[in-house]
Amino acid sequence: MAARASRKIFREALYRKANFKAFGGSRHLSSVAGNSPKIPQSSKKGRLLTGATIGLLIAGGAYVSTADEATFCGWLFSATKLVNPLFAFLDPEVAHRLAVSAAARGLVPKEKRPDPSILGLEVWGRKFSNPIGLAAGFDKNAEAVEGLLGLGFGFVEVGSVTPVPQEGNPKPCIFSAIINRCGFNSEGIVAVAKRLGAQHGKRKLAEITSTSISSSDEVQPGGKAGPGILGVNLGKNKTSEDAAADYVQGVHTLSQYADYLVINVSSPNTPGLRKLQGRKQLKDLIKKVQAARDEMQWGEEGPPPLLVKIAPDLSKEDLEDIAAVALTLRLDGLIISNTTISRPDPVRKNQVAEESGGLSGKPLFSLSTNILKEMYLLTRGKIPLIGCGGISSGEDAYKKIRAGAVLVQLYTAFAYEGPILIPQIKAELAQCLERDGFKSVREAVGADYR
Repeated sequence: MAARASRKIFREALYRKANFKAFGGSRHLSSVAGNSPKIPQSSKKGRLLTGATIGLLIAGGAYVSTADEATFCGWLFSATKLVNPLFAFLDPEVAHRLAVSAAARGLVPKEKRPDPSILGLEVWGRKFSNPIGLAAGFDKNAEAVEGLLGLGFGFVEVGSVTPVPQEGNPKPCIFSAIINRCGFNSEGIVAVAKRLGAQHGKRKLAEITSTSISSSDEVQPGGKAGPGILGVNLGKNKTSEDAAADYVQGVHTLSQYADYLVINVSSPNTPGLRKLQGRKQLKDLIKKVQAARDEMQWGEEGPPPLLVKIAPDLSKEDLEDIAAVALTLRLDGLIISNTTISRPDPVRKNQVAEESGGLSGKPLFSLSTNILKEMYLLTRGKIPLIGCGGISSGEDAYKKIRAGAVLVQLYTAFAYEGPILIPQIKAELAQCLERDGFKSVREAVGADYR
């Protein structure tokens, strides 16, 4: 069986090699890339070199693989480490585009190994095989949902999606792997709805035609788009005068395809957006979006949970206001946090620190984790929190969970390390939980403040 699979992969690699779009992280890429750029002439050598390299890696794996499928799967993930350095030769936005293209075409490893049972958990009535997710911004237009979920993420969040298509901010908009000012560059909700609708239909067809019959009544891992949970992050157009109308339009069009929805009011790259985090503005906005969601017809599973993504640059008073609104309106969750406009050491010493935009990556870890802790205490652990910002290891993910996160999201570290980071973080997180005597992720949530 493994040999046949290996030969199939080998044939596909040879067939697709000429058109291959390599996957992984760029040393220049950290956050949202701009609109799909045309690949410049100067990048063709890097593209061909990357395609040839990954083709040889897959062919080599097919040749040497005589072991089981799990072993071969592990080899493929490990092999991606050899490809990532090639991205240093590419423009960061081109590298990001190539990564999304590769995932969209299935030219990435597919996780065949089961997750450690200790990582499984249920949130909002949805069963996650692990708490490690991909943050919004990587796949803005829902082009690569199946490929990204197949990498082994417990959940993937697409977007931010705006009602009508819009360009991002002028280039260059990514600096030194940690600062971006791209804005909500989006193909619009119509394009995204078309892709998610097709993915949803494919998932439904697979369920109907599946020959495997489960003897258990338990909820199986997975959601509307595949083996993992799919989140849709909603944004507003930068020229819109009615923010609530934009988010409502997103709900009406995209919520049927989402396992959860996110109101993004915290990007620093859309003028005036963060003002929506004020107590009155946020309360009015959430009430209108909740009403739009609830007025739609839903089946037994009910409407998708509604979350809000907040900034890390908030005062204690701001956090208290957000917590009060979230509790009063029974918000389903908060994502903490978006990028920061601050420049903590040692970033401020870098020559590009004066560039405007949001900072992501390791320098954001402490700031976002402190905000996470504050919000966990303010909400008294009653609202599910997703920890995002600076996670690059299983230990980092564990610290977020102990600070109050029930789920966590990656971005910058994934761009640096590529697919191999996902199984590494899951294995390290499982070890951390077992080391400290926890039998599940749920037991560790908020452990530092209980």
